[in-house]
Amino acid sequence: MIKQILRKLPRKSQKSDSLDSAGNDSDNHASNSDDGVQCTNFGNKISSRLRVVKRVSSAVFPASIMAGVEAVEPNLSFNNVSNPQKPNLFISKMNLCCEACNSSDPDKGTAEQDLKRRTLIELVDFVSSGSAKFNEAAIAAMCKMCAINLFRVFPPKYRSNTASGEADDEEPMFDPAWSSLQLVYDLFLQFISYSSLDAKVAKKYIDQPFILRLLDLFESEDPRERDCLKTILHRIYGKFTVHRPFVRKAVSNIIYTFVFETERHNGIAELLEIFGSIISGFAVPLKEEHKMFLCRVLIPLHKPKSVGVYHQQLTYCVVQFIDKDPKLANSVITGLLKYWPVTNSQKELMFISESEEILEMISMTEFQKIMLPLFRRIACCLNSFHYQVAERAHMLWNNEHVLNLIKHNRQVIFPLIFPALEQNSRNHWHQTVLNLTKNTRKMLSEIDDELTLACERKLEEENSQSKEASEKRKLTWERLELAAGFEPAAANLVPPLKPATCSVAC
Repeated sequence: MIKQILRKLPRKSQKSDSLDSAGNDSDNHASNSDDGVQCTNFGNKISSRLRVVKRVSSAVFPASIMAGVEAVEPNLSFNNVSNPQKPNLFISKMNLCCEACNSSDPDKGTAEQDLKRRTLIELVDFVSSGSAKFNEAAIAAMCKMCAINLFRVFPPKYRSNTASGEADDEEPMFDPAWSSLQLVYDLFLQFISYSSLDAKVAKKYIDQPFILRLLDLFESEDPRERDCLKTILHRIYGKFTVHRPFVRKAVSNIIYTFVFETERHNGIAELLEIFGSIISGFAVPLKEEHKMFLCRVLIPLHKPKSVGVYHQQLTYCVVQFIDKDPKLANSVITGLLKYWPVTNSQKELMFISESEEILEMISMTEFQKIMLPLFRRIACCLNSFHYQVAERAHMLWNNEHVLNLIKHNRQVIFPLIFPALEQNSRNHWHQTVLNLTKNTRKMLSEIDDELTLACERKLEEENSQSKEASEKRKLTWERLELAAGFEPAAANLVPPLKPATCSVAC
């Protein structure tokens, strides 16, 4: 009975036995055949295993996409193959450009570089002709080739962290391999800009890790490479709408690191130039996320010493935001006053120019909210001993829109400005500043002569009061010094104290 039940149970080793027997049969068959068949079978086994390993390890560019691709000789021209074979030839040429050149043999390495260069030129011409058709395998091959040739680690920076004025004098460094890199960038730009490119398929390969590696390349010292990257990233932002929030967040993280940690990055100007065109396309009313980008990313960019390198692009971005929402001018002016330089005159000139651009766009209501702290700062600039800063502050009165704002709020602004003008007319060393001060005072009198005279009288009263207070302080100090001078003589007249005696009877 028990034997009958055991016979009905399935045997677990039956499958493994069959596999072993199959393997033994194949081994016996291989042993009966010649050596060439043995090598072929063994090579097939290894290659199949390697294909499996490669398919598992390659997460971004899976080898399974290439499984059905027919191999075509990469040295053939696109004009010499039929239209159905052109995608396969395109992939073969891409794979050829993925190979690294041999550096051990200079002659062979030069030949390989020339072949690679000719192939890239042919690929650029083929894609720019408009006859290319990109299937998923071609897209994967393109992204793989660009990743292998472009993504790299830059050498450590050896330049010192300098101020903006000194950074402008540094000569740019050019990558010696730019001739090859330029062809890859041109090809990738043609590929991204291709009208018939399927974005739904391409986004699987131009994904978030790919974009992060692309953003890392903005650290390049070569301005030509950063310019190509600027165009490519802008095209990616426009074509792949699903990646737009990620791109904004990734760029924000780069700027956070630059402002609050390193204060060193080569591509801030290019990134801001991209965002200048992006901000101009924001819908009105602005989303809260975009307003936070202004307050947390753009305004703190005024803090680093090297702001002169990217100040033009930064001002354009800020002006675009205020054009979309004039109420943001209050936040921007407050941020400028927070980061206003004290000892950096070149940076102060930039801030005055940016303030003027903002004042040209500001509404009367928003201006009245920030006019007190702003014109206190401008009054300090009028008194600056750096003649360029004082001269630039006086030039604000030549702007019709700024002058109109001052006229409508002269009861508040004139008392802030007049003491600075009076001090300049008496103490400033530069003749140009003295002439500008004279013209500005004349302009104030033409706007409101009574208010100007009232400010003058008030200033004279304050000067007289301060003079009286100064004389009182002087007399007080003289009395204190006199009293302190007589104390030692009086101390000598005091008889010495007798030693204390015990009055308690013994």
